[in-house]
Amino acid sequence: MTSRNRRLILVLSTCIMVFAFVGGYLGQTIAKDDTYQHLRVFEDVVSLVLNNYVEPVDVREAMKGAMKGLTDGLDPDSAFLTPDLVRSLESNDPGGAAEVGVDLTRQYYLRVVSARDGSPGAKAGLRPGDFIRAIDKRPTRDMSAFEGMRLLRGAPGTKVALLVIRGNAADPHEIELTRERLTTPAIASRMANPTTGYIRIVEFSANSSTQIKQAVDTLTKAGATRFVVDLRGTSRGDLDEGVAAARLFVKEGPLAVKLSRGGAKETIESRPGDGAVTAPVDILIDQGTAYAAEVFAAALDEDDRADLVGIPSLGRAARQRLVKLPDQSGLWLTYLRYLTPDSDPIHETGLEAEVDVEFSEIEFGTEPPAADAALLKALEHIAAKK
Repeated sequence: MTSRNRRLILVLSTCIMVFAFVGGYLGQTIAKDDTYQHLRVFEDVVSLVLNNYVEPVDVREAMKGAMKGLTDGLDPDSAFLTPDLVRSLESNDPGGAAEVGVDLTRQYYLRVVSARDGSPGAKAGLRPGDFIRAIDKRPTRDMSAFEGMRLLRGAPGTKVALLVIRGNAADPHEIELTRERLTTPAIASRMANPTTGYIRIVEFSANSSTQIKQAVDTLTKAGATRFVVDLRGTSRGDLDEGVAAARLFVKEGPLAVKLSRGGAKETIESRPGDGAVTAPVDILIDQGTAYAAEVFAAALDEDDRADLVGIPSLGRAARQRLVKLPDQSGLWLTYLRYLTPDSDPIHETGLEAEVDVEFSEIEFGTEPPAADAALLKALEHIAAKK
């Protein structure tokens, strides 16, 4: 047996293990989905490519492409990770101490989920929905969001170049961002008018519940009898932190539902002492509202504690975990999804706003309107509440 054939058998065996694992991971039985038949077809395709393609095929590169394609067909958060990316994940190394404040997901290219308030990305005008076609001239077409996020990080003061598409794909814009340590507060608050408090949640953290309660108390002393919570572009924070913050507003009933393999559901219920904040609330959402922010918004919305104002949210409310492969590469796979209290999907679906706000595309390089139409709409809507 030649060394090339030995490598082929090793790589092919690894791929077959991946296909079999993912098939089982998704809760599909071999008998039901004819998994063996699909594996035989895959083996035939590999053989045909190796024996018929015009040039010698690099088996490892071909198999890596096959595994990337497999995970791309699952959801935007699942990905195939190279050994280097697996090592960085296991060592909890994000890629550097500084960043540009941009979160990414996959949608053909990498797509901007949000640009954190005051970050280099926000100052450069990046907005939710922008596509990143290249990072430092590296195409993102076959790049996972995990890898893209890592490339955006580095040492403070270093630069990263992005090729950005907004609207017209034939007219990309190249921008250069300087990485920095972000210092924007996770939560900010102010009086929006004499009776309405405005709370901006930039990121959910272990301290969010305490900080939100402090903001509510401070604003109440200043005369607030109702509140607008701004979750536009809020995409950071553990999903359970969104649930913890929702406890401040929801006195009784379910807060969220966890859906795991096989359809098993676990309902997260409110507890005695929850619901300390009883004032009327509206929540601002947009296509940058994701993860913990969506779980928080869904809990208040379905308990009739808040109305959602804006445009539909992104739809990212799931957990992933690493599954290592024999060659030290790995699969980053979604294994748990969070549902609304009524068991409606959030992940890849998003939340709809009860109060729609017309969304106008802002041309790249132009300043957004001075008047915040969504906030004005929320203030008008909440003022009409009893």
